[in-house]
Amino acid sequence: MADTASPGAALPDNLVEVGRVVSAHGVRGWLKIQPYSPQADALQGAPVWWFKAPDPALGTGASSRPEGMNIRTCRRQGGQFLVAQVDGIADRDAAELLRGYTVWVPRAAFPSTGEDEYYWVDLIGCDFHGVGDDGPRLLGRVDQVLDNGAHAVLQVALGAPDADGVFRPQTDARGRPRHVLVPFVAAHVQYVDLQARRIDSDWPADF
Repeated sequence: MADTASPGAALPDNLVEVGRVVSAHGVRGWLKIQPYSPQADALQGAPVWWFKAPDPALGTGASSRPEGMNIRTCRRQGGQFLVAQVDGIADRDAAELLRGYTVWVPRAAFPSTGEDEYYWVDLIGCDFHGVGDDGPRLLGRVDQVLDNGAHAVLQVALGAPDADGVFRPQTDARGRPRHVLVPFVAAHVQYVDLQARRIDSDWPADF
């Protein structure tokens, strides 16, 4: 592993996975990164990235604990990728050792959003409310956000909390969680309260 940000540095408690290393780039130790967000603002603005080994690498002695590494420079490459120069990685062989590693940054490193703008990671885990015959009704919980090219789409696991407050998803005959896909657009989503972890919509409960 290359030089870390600081020996024994405390692991941030709010790390968010934002991309992965797909390959080395060039012969001088640069990394080619596939960001999960088209904007990749969090990656481009963070001075330290945290790298975590994929599960298959754990058997070779790699640590499952993310390690922070200082980023010298980062730029766009070919539209959908980033390339980055990392402290302590000086050649292609060293860069290739990080192939498949996931890349994490602290949530606090994300740039501020504008009005009615949200990071997908903040929407995941929010309770999703739609409309039933008797008014607003909890339909489930957002467990993934997708991109259909035109706008974001919320993947909502149908279900509700049990008596202990633990969310219990509905399942189909094969035991698989049931989902609905809801376009994340103003026509359907009226209100997002991240502090309360709640999204209100006009989505019909019987859809």
